[in-house]
Amino acid sequence: MADYYYNDAQRLGQKSSKLYTSQSLDPKLPALDELVSSDRLSSGKNIGLILIPSELIIGTKTASRADVFAPNFMPLPEFNTEFAIKWEALCNAHLTEGIRDPVKAYEFKNRYYIEEGNKRVSVLKFFGAVNIPGNVIKIAAQRDDYPDEKSFLLYKELQEFISLSKIRYLEFSEPGSYLSLQSAVGKRPAESWTEDERRHFNSVWHFFCKTYASVGGTKLNSSAADALLSYIQIYGYAALEKATESEIKKNLAGMWEEVEIKGESNPVELNLRPSDEKKKSLLASVFHAASAPEKAAFVYDKNPETSGWTLGHELGRKYVQEVLGKEIETCAYPDAMRSNPDEVLEKAIADGNKIIFTASPRLLNSSLRIAVRHPEVTILNCSLNQSHRYVRSYYARMYEAKFIIGAVAGSLSESGRLGYVCDYPIYGQIAGINAFTLGAQMTNPRAKVYLEWTSVKGATSESAAEKLAAMGIHYISTHDIAKLANGERSSFGLSLFSENGSELLAMPVWNWGVYYERILREMKNRSAQTEYEESGKALNYYWGMSAGVIDLVYPGTLHGGTRRLADFLKKSFARGVANPFITPLHPKAGGLIGEGQEELSIEQIVSMDYLVEGVIGEIPNYMDLNTLGKATVGISGVDTAASAGRL
Repeated sequence: MADYYYNDAQRLGQKSSKLYTSQSLDPKLPALDELVSSDRLSSGKNIGLILIPSELIIGTKTASRADVFAPNFMPLPEFNTEFAIKWEALCNAHLTEGIRDPVKAYEFKNRYYIEEGNKRVSVLKFFGAVNIPGNVIKIAAQRDDYPDEKSFLLYKELQEFISLSKIRYLEFSEPGSYLSLQSAVGKRPAESWTEDERRHFNSVWHFFCKTYASVGGTKLNSSAADALLSYIQIYGYAALEKATESEIKKNLAGMWEEVEIKGESNPVELNLRPSDEKKKSLLASVFHAASAPEKAAFVYDKNPETSGWTLGHELGRKYVQEVLGKEIETCAYPDAMRSNPDEVLEKAIADGNKIIFTASPRLLNSSLRIAVRHPEVTILNCSLNQSHRYVRSYYARMYEAKFIIGAVAGSLSESGRLGYVCDYPIYGQIAGINAFTLGAQMTNPRAKVYLEWTSVKGATSESAAEKLAAMGIHYISTHDIAKLANGERSSFGLSLFSENGSELLAMPVWNWGVYYERILREMKNRSAQTEYEESGKALNYYWGMSAGVIDLVYPGTLHGGTRRLADFLKKSFARGVANPFITPLHPKAGGLIGEGQEELSIEQIVSMDYLVEGVIGEIPNYMDLNTLGKATVGISGVDTAASAGRL
């Protein structure tokens, strides 16, 4: 019987070798001693006996063993050789009593290379073993082992996840996914998994993977882990636990574009400005005067009466209603997070709304679930750097205003010590901090920016500003919008703090009304719609001063050269000829970004998750944030905030 199995295994090996050869790939197993130096091999850390996922065993430790195995670890030597006889003996042992002795392996970059037990691995892989017990020595990966920063960050996040869950087989395409999975299965960011939770997840995972492969998932660039996370985010972990194979297939069909996009190298299409078509012609194609008005809903996580952010969006809604008159009908659904946001969105759809704006990152997951359930409705979420095919996102390039404010503050401060108050470490906000710092350094090379966060436990906008003022810092940039508390607005923008109180110098403005008017026109631009539908990417609107959705105003206290400088920079951004981020940039954590005098790409700006030199302060750890901060960062936080401090 064993010789029969050997012949089958050998044919599988020969087929694998031919396939690799036809694709100009090396038809033998990789050897670890050809990948890392002997010094690194000898300094590896013994992590003891573990269950090694069979699919992650890809090579041998020494090159001398690589030639006898195909890339799929199936045997290549001819029948009746000494190698074949030993392979058959192991096969008989597996069929009669089981192979019990663990192999000895090295782990490098979450892949395993066998030092002792190569034939055991070959036999067990032939019979479809999911895990193989092994004593493992770990070779720590370094930044230079990876082609880019993203790949290395994914590796580090995986190591953190393994320490919590002991699950080694999940590999995602996007940073932040491990934290998202923790949340999706009901775990806190730093919470360890129990043995029962791990076993149950393993069962769910293998059932999902089998179903996913049966509908062609293995042909996609996205991983099964990407598909699983998207599935759970849309339908829920509890639903997946109880789902049948036919239900999973049906649900996967409904979210297939969401799965496909995860494996793309550039999954996000950034729309940086509205189209240049004239309003009149656009209106003619968007709205039909003789027909019923288009209905658009605005769903808020909070109430306009208590939230400055929500108030800004509500004023924008009213502006759109006034400007577009009878051609569009809008309505608002406030306080969605006080109840079930999914139900609020369902009600908005039942009320006849075909376009829905959800004006907070906290509403993203509900937006995604409802968008998949209702493909006839267009849902847009106010957030940045989101790679969801079924939900468009929109945000404004506030970093442009922050750069100008920084330049103003740097020019006015004699000490060069400036303050910056920020709420959440989410995408867009980090770019704002860095832009403010670079603007300040442009007018005052000695400028230092002292950073305070209001989403850290126990902190408020007022306490953060007071803390900076107590340090003798007079020019402080606070929030982008006014906070509402007890019916009163807190300070925002750039202010001069002195013993006589505070004096407002410059205020950033979110022109949400202009944004909503122009984005509605942009959405109905047929040529733009066709281009988007054919792109297969996630669409993020990211407009700035050139679109009129961001502005900066002065209450009248800026004069002379400072005012002229601010006006010059405003005009430069409005014309689209200014960029705050010119290389080389020096992250405060070390290293260098860029060399010559080049502009960072918009993708580099959007994904910015580091602070530049000159910032005194750090991006806060997730566990240090307050409840609202955690909820926001868990959805759209930068990776350094979402993953830091969890162990």
